[in-house]
Amino acid sequence: MNEIYFFEELLQSEDDAITIVDKDQKVIYWNNAAEQIYQIARDQIINQPITTFFSHDDLMVMKVLNTMKPVKNAYHRPRKDKHVVVNSSPVFNQENQLVGVLSIERDITHIVKLNDNLESTSQELQELKQKMTPASSDSPFTKLKGDSRALHQMIRLASKTAATDATTLILGESGTGKEVCARAIHDASNRKNAPFTPVNCGAIPQALFESELFGYESGSFTGAEKGGKAGKIEMADGGTVFLDEVGELPLDMQVKLLRVLQENRIYRIGDSGGKQIDVRFIAATNQDLEKLMQENQFRSDLFYRLNVIQLTMPPLRDRKKDIDILAQTFLKQFAVKYQTSVPKIPAETMDVLRAYHWPGNIREIRNLMERIIILHEGTTLTKQDVWSFLPASFSNPVFSQTETLPLEKENIEQISIEQALERCHGNKSKAAKQLGISRVTLYQKIKKYNLDT
Repeated sequence: MNEIYFFEELLQSEDDAITIVDKDQKVIYWNNAAEQIYQIARDQIINQPITTFFSHDDLMVMKVLNTMKPVKNAYHRPRKDKHVVVNSSPVFNQENQLVGVLSIERDITHIVKLNDNLESTSQELQELKQKMTPASSDSPFTKLKGDSRALHQMIRLASKTAATDATTLILGESGTGKEVCARAIHDASNRKNAPFTPVNCGAIPQALFESELFGYESGSFTGAEKGGKAGKIEMADGGTVFLDEVGELPLDMQVKLLRVLQENRIYRIGDSGGKQIDVRFIAATNQDLEKLMQENQFRSDLFYRLNVIQLTMPPLRDRKKDIDILAQTFLKQFAVKYQTSVPKIPAETMDVLRAYHWPGNIREIRNLMERIIILHEGTTLTKQDVWSFLPASFSNPVFSQTETLPLEKENIEQISIEQALERCHGNKSKAAKQLGISRVTLYQKIKKYNLDT
């Protein structure tokens, strides 16, 4: 009988967590290390179903109970904040009947976090190195993540625009990255060492707009600062002013902005003389400015002044090829931020992400990946997981089965055509031959997916 006490002492002195679960999923052994690692007292968990304390999908013992096959030296994540290496084996009686599972888990959480910190520090050092190296070959446009034809076309035009001081109008739906594009244009221009000043025209109260944008002289109105105050345009002298949501600009402010564009002079409130400025303007909107002009909500003369160069940010639904890149980029970014690991994304899960229509564009996929990193449990992101994080209208299983299949087929077809055109450098005859379709069919598909150059 003394052997039992020695055996008990041996198990309790182990640094690894030791758990024994019977065939009914009840915990029948839980050593000191398990208590320390999972912060669950022995008297709380003994004779209780292990699924009461851990998610069924995150338990290696459940896998072994179901398959009756051992697991050796496997990386495992039983909880979102715990990383372990696990050895788990089924236990059989003399009649070769399964009676339970023995699991030994080594806590490697501190090693994983140390590695994540090392990666994060390396990334920060690389970014710092790039900032400190003027001759860095990296283009500012690399911040626009993706490899789709639509994005490459936009970047090519934006790069040409960056070499000039031409006033630029960036169109595109909300969340497509218009400000990122504007900042990249500024950073790629000869004004990169001067200020880049964003102004959200939809966020400034109308009563404060003029003073915020143009500034004021001392004594212009009650409460004015002594000595006056420079407006955002004046403070950006030598650099770039980015007018976001320019369609929200009040009509009286449109007149004043037009005057600045025409004369390159800024007039503070209370100053009739004005001051010469050197500012490049980049404007952006998700509204139809031509429609606003017809409704007398936007001045046509201002529109033509802003619309010297026009760029359109493609919506994410037209950049299906980029969804993989964006998803992985944001997952890695937030995994570093929240000190956790990146879940694996199987092909079928990525198909669901491609099938979704992304009304919020890049901002929406970025927010979704952050939500997944914070809330998702487990090492693999399944399509059911994605459905649970997406809007209910899309995550409904009936909708998913009956309506996403045609969308997935179209997505695959579009990507195949894009890749063929890229391989053939835009030669449609060669691309059609590679795809095994006629040129007429290829032209129809190009028009359908808006892929023409």
